Amino acid sequence: MSILAIPILGEARHPSPVAYHVPDNVYIPAEVGWVNGAPPAEPLLFERAGPRAKLFFDPKQTRAGIVTCGGLCPGLNNVIRSLFLELYYGYGVKEVLGFYDGYRGLDPARCKPPVVLRPEFVEDIHKQGGTVLNTSRGPVDTGVAVDNLIERKVDILFTIGGDGTLRGGRDLYLEAKRRGYALSVVGIPKTIDNDVPYVARTFGYFTAVEEASQVIRRAHMEAHSVENGISLVKLMGRHSGFIAAGATIASQDVNFCLIPEVPFALEGPDGFLEALKKRILKRKHAVIVIAEGTGQDLLGNEGDERDASGNVKLKDIGSFLREKIQAFFKAEQIPVVLRYIDPSYIIRSCPADAEDAVLCDLLARNAAHAAMAGKTGMAVGLVNDHYVHVPIEMLATHRKRVDPDGEEWRAVLAATGQPARMGSPAR
Repeated sequence: MSILAIPILGEARHPSPVAYHVPDNVYIPAEVGWVNGAPPAEPLLFERAGPRAKLFFDPKQTRAGIVTCGGLCPGLNNVIRSLFLELYYGYGVKEVLGFYDGYRGLDPARCKPPVVLRPEFVEDIHKQGGTVLNTSRGPVDTGVAVDNLIERKVDILFTIGGDGTLRGGRDLYLEAKRRGYALSVVGIPKTIDNDVPYVARTFGYFTAVEEASQVIRRAHMEAHSVENGISLVKLMGRHSGFIAAGATIASQDVNFCLIPEVPFALEGPDGFLEALKKRILKRKHAVIVIAEGTGQDLLGNEGDERDASGNVKLKDIGSFLREKIQAFFKAEQIPVVLRYIDPSYIIRSCPADAEDAVLCDLLARNAAHAAMAGKTGMAVGLVNDHYVHVPIEMLATHRKRVDPDGEEWRAVLAATGQPARMGSPAR
C-alpha cells in the first residue's frame, strides 16, 4: 500500500468542539476498479477528511487568513463564506482575515490591509459571482509574505486557487517551518477546467457546463434560423476539454466538439473543413464548440510568452477558426452565415449552481477541519465520493485530461455524430 502522508505541525492536544470525528487511520483508495477483483499491488490511499477528535490549535487563540488567487470561478464566495462559518461558529476561532487581491495581498507594501470577516460581511456573498476578496495572478515574495503572516499572528492560511497557487502555499508553509513558525497552509483547488489530477471534480465546473449549455442552445437557434447557419462557440479549457465535452453532452445541440486532447487537421479530404461542408450541404446548419487550448499547433504557438502566473499565453483559436471557415466556404462558393460566440468571462463570473454550492461548502468545511488539526502542505479534494487530504505535490504531477478512448469522449462522438478522427494521425 502507498499511504499518502500529510505533514502535521505537531501533536494535537486540544479537544475539538465538533461533535463527530474521523480517525486519522481511515483511507480512501484512488482507484475502485480492480481487474479480476484483485487490488493493485501498490494502491494509492488518501487520508479521509473530516473533523478530528484533537486539535493542534486552540480555537480561542487562533487567527486564520483566506486568500483567493488566479482567474475567477463560480463558487469562490461560497468557499470563503463556508470557511468563515465553520471556523467562527463550528470552532470558535477568534478572528478570520480576508486578504485582498490574491497573493499580492500578503505583501503589505503592495496592497491594502486585510478585512476582518464578520457574519454580516459573508451573509449573502454566496449569491454573487466573483470573489469579495478580489484576486490577482502571479507570486509573492515568500519571505515578505511570511514576515507579514508572522507579524499578524496568522496561524492558518487557506489558499484558494490553481496549481500555482497551491505550490505557492506550500512554499509559504516551508518558509515558515524553516523559521520555526507553526503555520498551517491548506489549499482548496480552484480550476473551472476540472483538470486537477486524482480528484473527481473541482468547484465551478458544473456551473460552467450548465451556463455553457445555455449558450449552446441559443447558438443552435441562431444557426438553425438561417440557411447555412454556423455557430462557433469558444469555451474555456486550456489543456483539458472537460467543459466543452460536458456541455456538448448536456446540450445535445453540438455537431462538432474540438478539444486539446484530440488533434485534428483543417485541410484534406478527411479534415474538419470537409466534414463541416458535408454537414452544411446535408443539414443546412451546424454548431461547433471549441475549447480555448485546442489547435495551438495550427497557430504555431511556441509557448514563449507567459502570463503573470507562468501560464503560456494561448493564441486565439476561435478567431483563427472563424477566418478559416469563412475563407473555405467563400472558395467553395457556398454562402454561409457565421456567428462567433465567446462567453468565457460571462461564465466564469457567474454565481455557483446548486451542485457546485454543495461541493464548495463541503470542501471548505473539510479544509477548516484539516487546518485546525494541524494538517498542512495539503489540499482537500473529492475522491470516490469521499473528501480526502491530498499532498500538494500530487496535484502538481500532471493535469487530468479527457481520455480520447474513454466513455465521456465516446458520448461526445455519439451526441455530435462527428468523425472520430478528422485528418489526425492514428494513435
